[in-house]
Amino acid sequence: MDHARRLERWIDDRGGLAHATDVREAGFGRRAVDGAGARDLVRRLRRVWLYTRKAEAEELAAVRVGGRVACISAARRAGLWVPDAPGAHVAVPPNASRLESSGLILHWSIGPAPESSRTVVESLVNMLFHVAGCQPRAEALSVWESALNRGLTTVEVLRAVTWRSASARALVDAAVILSDSGLETFVVHRLRPLGLRMTQQAVLDGRPVDLLIGERLVVQIDGKHHLDPVQRRRDIAGDARLVLRGYTVLRFDYAQILFAWPTVLDAIVTAVAQGRHRPA
Repeated sequence: MDHARRLERWIDDRGGLAHATDVREAGFGRRAVDGAGARDLVRRLRRVWLYTRKAEAEELAAVRVGGRVACISAARRAGLWVPDAPGAHVAVPPNASRLESSGLILHWSIGPAPESSRTVVESLVNMLFHVAGCQPRAEALSVWESALNRGLTTVEVLRAVTWRSASARALVDAAVILSDSGLETFVVHRLRPLGLRMTQQAVLDGRPVDLLIGERLVVQIDGKHHLDPVQRRRDIAGDARLVLRGYTVLRFDYAQILFAWPTVLDAIVTAVAQGRHRPA
């Protein structure tokens, strides 16, 4: 196999895109690069990148504007859960040239982790940083939780990062709540100043409920596992049985509790004001 074909295969093995410095350090000289270019086996992009027909369009688009694949585009490549949204997300430095970026969602910001100029997909920490600033909080938290559940990072690691972003710090706090004290404890702590009589894991209708206020007001808290359709149907059936037995059931999901607490609190105190925590 001649040098041009060897270079093409070497770049193919790396996804079809390689930095010129990596090519040179791998032992391919000018003759191999020029020969591969003359035969249209390898093409050059922004002078310092070489690519083959195997290169992915999303990576080429990122390199073309001097950036790297970022945010939910990088999360999707890492096998994380991502919301179904169009467009390729690309992170570029704040001082990057304003090149044609049609079809791209640009992030003009620098994440907390330094990146090599030779990488085309941003690191996990920077990906989470951009997700936090780009996506609605509930969706962003789901991406972060996906990274934690897959073992790609830990809460301890995320807490130690200097995020420089209020949205990212809020997601760290939420991840800590979900992994450590739990949503149920979080809710009880927030309600305790009201002086209500609360019972955690009270058994009603043969099954424990998350929180019983007084004697008749049930607060159910949906964590991530409640997204499962089978579990969801079981929850609905259980709520219906409790209502038929004279209980009032308020059910909230994790996003409401973590990011819309005032609305959750308002629903609970309104139910108490209506006497729904007392027997009829």
